[in-house]
Amino acid sequence: DECRGSRFNEETLQILFKGKTIAQVLEMTVEEACAFFSGLSAIHRPLDILQRMGLGYLHLGQPSPTLSGGEAQRIKIASELCKSDHGMTLYVLDEPTTGLHPADIERLLDVLQELVNLGNSMVIIEHNLEVISQADKVIDLGPGGGGDGGMIVAEGTPEEIASGRFPQSLTARYVRDYRNGQRWSDAG
Repeated sequence: DECRGSRFNEETLQILFKGKTIAQVLEMTVEEACAFFSGLSAIHRPLDILQRMGLGYLHLGQPSPTLSGGEAQRIKIASELCKSDHGMTLYVLDEPTTGLHPADIERLLDVLQELVNLGNSMVIIEHNLEVISQADKVIDLGPGGGGDGGMIVAEGTPEEIASGRFPQSLTARYVRDYRNGQRWSDAG
């Protein structure tokens, strides 16, 4: 009753920064907070990275259990980009594009490329053809899923995968169709 749902006592709520209480700041989206903290690089930089990764809609005070798996992975990636010590790290991501809008996938790929450019390596388990097409190397396990899989049915650059040399690889067919302008839904 005392805090009226703000989670802070009255004494804390009397402290203002640029006219906002901590409760009001935590209600801001990442996008709003990015503008609000534009003059403070230590706060603005991580917010900017989150926004560039397509997470501008999240609220600063959003409880972590309410985040999707993809959102949580992107937040972890953003925290890595905020560190000053980069390079020589192996990142393993499992389907980081699940549920993302195509524009957000492009944003995510740009940020992942930043990590690679800093000397890090990525292993990405992914079905998204945009991600597969931008990989340095593709390893396709199959020939089917679950108990029907586990063997390498194709490996190489996306160009090599799409070449037609891997008849057992479903991924090869989809990558070839994607590179020829057919979209996943068109590929059948």
